Amino acid sequence: MEFRCRLGTPGGDIIEGVYVADSEAHLRREFEEKGLYVLAIQRAGALGLGSIGLPQRRRIATREFLVFNQELATLLKAGMPLVQSLDILRRRIVNPVFKAVLDDVHERVRSGSSLSEAFEAHGSLFPGIYTASLLAGEKSGSLEQVIRRYVAYVKVVSGVKRKTISALVYPAILLVLSLIVVGIIVIKVVPEFGTFYDQLEAELPMSTRMIVAVSNFAGSYFMLLVLTVVAAVLAFWTWLKRPGNRVRFDRWLTGVPGVGPVSQKFATSQAARTLATLLGGGIPLVNAIDVAARSIQNHHIARELEHAGQQVREGRSLAVAMAESGAFPDVAMKMVEVGEQTGALQEMLNSLADFYDEEIETNLGRFVTVIEPALLVIMGIVIAGLLLALYMPLFQLSSAIG
Repeated sequence: MEFRCRLGTPGGDIIEGVYVADSEAHLRREFEEKGLYVLAIQRAGALGLGSIGLPQRRRIATREFLVFNQELATLLKAGMPLVQSLDILRRRIVNPVFKAVLDDVHERVRSGSSLSEAFEAHGSLFPGIYTASLLAGEKSGSLEQVIRRYVAYVKVVSGVKRKTISALVYPAILLVLSLIVVGIIVIKVVPEFGTFYDQLEAELPMSTRMIVAVSNFAGSYFMLLVLTVVAAVLAFWTWLKRPGNRVRFDRWLTGVPGVGPVSQKFATSQAARTLATLLGGGIPLVNAIDVAARSIQNHHIARELEHAGQQVREGRSLAVAMAESGAFPDVAMKMVEVGEQTGALQEMLNSLADFYDEEIETNLGRFVTVIEPALLVIMGIVIAGLLLALYMPLFQLSSAIG
């Protein structure tokens, strides 16, 4: 395999070139033995590969990463040295992406780097809370306990996400099926009725004429409608990618009735649990806030938490900073204030996250209970209205013949 490398010499010169090696770890070891400093290594090719010779957009499955951390914690608890533990685990990995990462991590740790530095070198492949937790565990000498705390954190957060998705699957299926049924009626069934009524040369009711006109328009410009929808989706996606627009969209989303409060509570719960996990690992509050802000999916809440972190760095309390932002629920600010006053901020943050997780589950259950019959009723009314508009001329014709 060919690698495009950028190296530094002991004299301060920069060398760039393409080198051939079996793996990046082997090539890195050769450079270090020659006294060269590895500044960047990129797999040569047209795919735009990253620092470990793999696509940067590739991701490691959460479940596989959790199993690795559970096994690593078990080996460390049994007294196995870190380098040997990584060597054992990397040989058992089947996923080529994860295996390449662990090969590089093992090589870095064997060369003297810390475990947190080795994982941090792979950028966005791993969340910031993981590398921060590893750093805290290394400083406190409790790496095994920190890894187990991180595993517990991911399990809880993943459980909340899984319940949320499961609650929304059935309503989404009902909505899609409703749109498909209505589309089939409008595009396939209505034109047949329209042709039949044209042969009768009878005056049609207003509702029937409207449905036939919509059907003719959809049939004539079907591809144009599809391209318009695709273009609108791509334009919206491009707009979201621009700096600042995602923050504006998430701010608007938190104000939408019904959806906004749930989104706000979910982001607050995620931030609270992340802060509690980092504080439990020994990370200072200011640093923990910075890491937690990067882990929140709602960019508006994340930016407000970053501003709160800046005020905490200036000496203000977290509760006061959260209150001034106006982006967090009142319950969250009060519980954080109590936690700061009593010196039990970590426990209060965990309680806050549990409280909102239960409330989100209750709200989702209530939402599903209401939306399922509502969708069925709406779908029935729409289909009944379409059929009634289509058959109404036949009823009138029967009455006239009678």
